[in-house]
Amino acid sequence: MTTHQQPHVLVTGATGYIGSRLVPVLLEAGLRVRVLTRSADRLRARKWADDVEVVEGDATSRQDLETALEGIDVAYYLLHSMDGKDDFEERDRELARTFGLAAQGAGVGRIVYLSGLHPSSGHLSAHLASRVEVGDLLMASGVPTVVLQAAIILGSGSASFEMLRHLTKKLPVMVTPKWVNNRIQPIAIADVLHYLVGAATLEGEVNRTFDIGGPEVLTYREMIQRYAAVAGLRARTIRTVPVLTPGLASHWVGFVTPVPSGIAKPLVGSLIHEVVCQEHDIDDAVGDPEGGKTAFDDAVRAALGGTAKDRPEPGTVDPARLTAADPDWAG
Repeated sequence: MTTHQQPHVLVTGATGYIGSRLVPVLLEAGLRVRVLTRSADRLRARKWADDVEVVEGDATSRQDLETALEGIDVAYYLLHSMDGKDDFEERDRELARTFGLAAQGAGVGRIVYLSGLHPSSGHLSAHLASRVEVGDLLMASGVPTVVLQAAIILGSGSASFEMLRHLTKKLPVMVTPKWVNNRIQPIAIADVLHYLVGAATLEGEVNRTFDIGGPEVLTYREMIQRYAAVAGLRARTIRTVPVLTPGLASHWVGFVTPVPSGIAKPLVGSLIHEVVCQEHDIDDAVGDPEGGKTAFDDAVRAALGGTAKDRPEPGTVDPARLTAADPDWAG
């Protein structure tokens, strides 16, 4: 993608975990930002609300999308239907198709989508399979699409991180599924934002996936123990059992953590996979984050800054911190 001025970008999902943190980073980078939201009232509390163009509309509406996408160079697709309902795959499929068609019709130069890191072969959980399908649909839309694939995102407010936080904090002794021994390549939220911003200005008509991850590959067991050490907790006792299915495990996680079951269930189901970067091409394309990729312990330390009652505006503190845009159950 070649442009002589900073691209005009659209951010969907601007009230969500990623979107609320991405917008101020895009503004700081000098990009012109428009956001699509179903309720402009939900954005008025954001410190950056007066610095963006707000389009009120529904992402399921082709007409609303065409309005939001008019004149846009780069569209960030940060939408999903992960709400616990059984038809989320079909809803995500239709949402992606509608968005791709609208983006092509509006002459958008690039779509950027944040997807899930996954194995290169074998059966995928419903959640990960849907994320992969959405990326494939966007790349097939006729609009060049950059799909960034991440595993667990480390930062307060991230549902995966909140699961890790509460499991570790509340259970000094835990009986877990065998997937606690699976390898995972987590990534700090600050590094995710770095790659998302960089994706907007990649040269050429790039239409492919990129794996993004932090500098360490850890098992979930190791992440629990490392979190405990950073948080000043004693080492956790972890026993694995072979019969704890993803369904049973999601009920266990839902009982122990405040993460809503509609979010926790698909995330737990995805932990059956080992998710490690297969390539690092994005680093050649946009470069490493300033100071290098964030180590796991540093990412956790940053996420534990502040308190659950201290919720500053996104963009005013480290993105790993809990913010006013995060749900009440976070922290």
